[in-house]
Amino acid sequence: MSNKWKIPSWLEAEVRARDTACVYCGTPFVYPAQSRRSKPSWEHIINDETIISRENIALCCVGCNASKGQKLLADWLESAYAKRHGVTREAVAEVIRKALNPPQD
Repeated sequence: MSNKWKIPSWLEAEVRARDTACVYCGTPFVYPAQSRRSKPSWEHIINDETIISRENIALCCVGCNASKGQKLLADWLESAYAKRHGVTREAVAEVIRKALNPPQD
């Protein structure tokens, strides 16, 4: 484990390869980061740090992560922050769209 969220190394590598830009606003990550928007942070899409899976772990910018906080994803997408930054159900990354529309059994 190389992070405080107990994300296994194999999953961390997979998510870092998948999420090269914020899964919410689409801002590309830059190393070293030039701003809060270009710096990646770990995101639990469903606010439960015990769900450590490729469907629930993503990278988003520090700005989106700070704004979302513990809000439910669907509620946050309606926030002033999301609207101001063009974060919509249609514009988010596929991993987020899947979380919003889970398969029905």
